[in-house]
Order: sequence, then structure tokens, then C-alpha cells
Amino acid sequence: MNRLDGKIALISGAGRGIGAATAKLMIEAGAQVIIGDIIEKEGQELAEKLGPNASFIRLDVTMEEDWERAVNLAKSSFGGLDILANNAGLFLGRDFSDVSLDDWNRLASVNMTGVWLGTKIAADALAERGASSPQGSAIINTASIAGLVGSELDPLYSMTKGGVTLFTKSTALNFARKGYKIRVNSVHPGVIITDMGEQTFVSRAKQFGTNDIEKSKKTALSAHPIGRLGVPEDIANGIVFLASDDSGFMTGSGLVIDGGLTAR
Repeated sequence: MNRLDGKIALISGAGRGIGAATAKLMIEAGAQVIIGDIIEKEGQELAEKLGPNASFIRLDVTMEEDWERAVNLAKSSFGGLDILANNAGLFLGRDFSDVSLDDWNRLASVNMTGVWLGTKIAADALAERGASSPQGSAIINTASIAGLVGSELDPLYSMTKGGVTLFTKSTALNFARKGYKIRVNSVHPGVIITDMGEQTFVSRAKQFGTNDIEKSKKTALSAHPIGRLGVPEDIANGIVFLASDDSGFMTGSGLVIDGGLTAR
């Protein structure tokens, strides 16, 4: 189940957190993985730790030339590209009325422009490999539950992740219309214990005027009926499933992994 033998993957934002956990699981499942991130030290160390089936490349998802280099690396080093995981993301954690235009442009560039550029530049390579695969190639976009329901803490983050959610559905239909065998799905995490997850606790504490981060964590925990917060591996398992042939009848779908938060 969920094997990726012989497949080649490119993951953005893979130097730590969900991206790093995904890279590890993909290699364990048989894939060759390109770790893309702007945090070079962590990314290089991770690639070395994961062994010969991992390579690191500096990838600023807002830069077209960085994406071109990453896709070219997949083709020159491994022979092509089967899987694109658009995972890089940014969280401001501030009320929309307190955000500057420069801050918004940065948020939108990473969370939306990055997903568009990755999809655009990787499309031909994915279509080429997908043509000879019974289940095709796969794109997995890391969205958020904030792309499905509103975020009272960060409406602008919710706005960008809502864009990713609908871009996922739209590109799934677009590729199908063109006859490209590229499946496109999104994954929607709840609160995950990562650096970004910690940011949400700080943001909640500040916005409610308490600065009590522990209370903020307890509030977040109480919103998850499953009784715990998520860890990166919870989401990585979902991404690997969506990348594998086991999800071969899924495209334009959103996989919600949120401990029951949006079930209320």
C-alpha cells in the first residue's frame, strides 16, 4: 500500500516540518526525492541524512527560475518527474486590518503564486511521465482547513488557502480537458505541531490580549475532537497516499486531516 517505487518527487518547503516528514516517508516508500527550500542548511542536512535517493536544491517558490532549476534537476539527475508536492507556505497570524500591503504581497506570493508557478513549470515533465503510467502523475497541494472554513485569527491566510483549494479543483479539470494524465488533489491539515503551528498559538494569545501561549494551546487542543494536535507525519501520510497509485481514482479532491476540527 502507498508504494512509490520508481517515482520521482519534488517537494517545496521540504527542509522541515510537514515537507521534511513527507520527504522521509516518500523515500521509505521507494521514491527519489528532490528537497526544495530556502533554508539551505536544514535542507542539505536532511538530504544527507536521507541518503542517495534525496537531493537538495534551493527553491524560492516565488521565483520562476528557481522552479525551472528544480524541475531540470529532477530530469537530469533522476530522469523526470512523477510527483509535485506544493507544500511551501507562510502564515502571518495577524488581523487583516493590521497587515501592510507589502506583507500581503509576500503572503500571496508564497501561498498562491508559488503553487501556480510550481504547477505551471512542472506540468510538461509531469505529463510526460504520466503518459506511461496507468494512474498518471500527481500534484498534491498543501492547503489548510483555513481554506475550507473561515479563520478568525488570520483571514488573509484563509483567503490564500481558499485560493489553493479552488486552484486544485480547477487545474484537475484543466489537465483532464487537455488529456494530461496528471491528478491534482489537496490536503487540508488541522493544527499541526510545527514552527507554523507554534505561530498560531502565539497569534491567538496576542489577539486575545492574554499572551498566555499555554492557554492558547489548550484552546486549540479543545477544538480537535480526536483529543490531540497533529504531527507532521499525520499529514505526510496523507500526501504519500495522494502521490501513490492507491489514490488513482482521485482528482480535484481535498483530503481533510484535522482531528475532527471541521466536523463540528
